[in-house]
Amino acid sequence: MKILAVASGGGHWIELLRLLPAFKGNEVIFASTKDGFAETVQDFKFYSIPDINRDEKIKLPVASYNIFRLVRSIRPNVIISTGALPGLLALFAGKVYGAKTIWVDSIANAEEFSLSGKIATRFVDRTYTQWPELATKKQLFHGNVLS
Repeated sequence: MKILAVASGGGHWIELLRLLPAFKGNEVIFASTKDGFAETVQDFKFYSIPDINRDEKIKLPVASYNIFRLVRSIRPNVIISTGALPGLLALFAGKVYGAKTIWVDSIANAEEFSLSGKIATRFVDRTYTQWPELATKKQLFHGNVLS
């Protein structure tokens, strides 16, 4: 199975890397907003994607185009993201191209789901929270990635 693992920098990237043991036995391709992160996943293919957030709406068309183009060229079976907006765009592109999609909301969101997580819940195949008290029928809890 081909898995595209996507996250922005900082904690999102660290949490995504903590999921790596779950991908064992599959072809894993990483994408993130920082070129330097390629060094942390040297045994895997890595692609740089545009960084974007909700305060930079002007960048949305170019970022969307580049992310959709990447997903189309890779054609993963599964896309997983720990956030934020670039990961959400990759998940949306994945749905368009027929991939299974998984959102793992950041452990930093202890009181409510992130905005991107709330949006992802509307269209992804699986959504996970890292806090048991935030779990719902659609936002599942199966532990956290930083424990």
